[in-house]
Amino acid sequence: MNRITNLFQTQKDGILSVYFTAGYPNLNDTASILKALQAKGIHMVEVGIPFSDPMADGPVIQEAATQALRNGMSLHLLFEQLKEIRSEVQIPIILMGYLNPIMQYGFEKFCASCVEAGVDGMIIPDLPYADYIADYKEIADRHDLKMIMLITPETSEERIRLIDAHTSGFIYMVSSAATTGTQQDFNEQKQAYFRRINAMNLQNPRLVGFGISNKATFEAATAHSSGAIIGSKFVQLLKSEATPAEAVDKLLEALKQ
Repeated sequence: MNRITNLFQTQKDGILSVYFTAGYPNLNDTASILKALQAKGIHMVEVGIPFSDPMADGPVIQEAATQALRNGMSLHLLFEQLKEIRSEVQIPIILMGYLNPIMQYGFEKFCASCVEAGVDGMIIPDLPYADYIADYKEIADRHDLKMIMLITPETSEERIRLIDAHTSGFIYMVSSAATTGTQQDFNEQKQAYFRRINAMNLQNPRLVGFGISNKATFEAATAHSSGAIIGSKFVQLLKSEATPAEAVDKLLEALKQ
């Protein structure tokens, strides 16, 4: 069974997924970061594929992507790093990246490499839903890879129900129509959006991402979903803390404050 499917079958709420950029802060940090996240009880990991034009990301992840590329990170190297660590890391791994580098690699080859490296799913923020259905779904399904689609407060109910009907794994609920980054709290408008989507009784579970950095935002996100995704806060901590384990400890402390 796909590890993402298994996670959501065994845990219905309070799921914490953490994002980091492959090759940052150092080129060969992937293994140590993954092991630290698993050891501290993180449920799922999103590994970012660095790209020169990360349009959906705020300054923290943009900077991380730039540094990772300077360090020499590539898709080929990332797959090698994941293959080497997969026997030690059992939690679900999702690759998150933009379409351009994946297309340069070749989508069929990308999916095959994901399977070989033990990757469970992918998030491609700039892949249009119609293109996914027409050109990518059959290939991803054949490799048992979950294609995770994003929705925002502006996504129509019709589109949300189409995504729900034609994807599996989970739906990524973007907290606001903005770039990634930390926030201190979620206002009533955003919480109303969380409640509205929850009331749709979708077949897929949902995780909320963008802006989660403390107890207030984490609790608001998880009150009406299966869990939350944290990216920018953890990437900042990877830069400031001495080891990945210390960065994870600081993140978990922040979610209690």
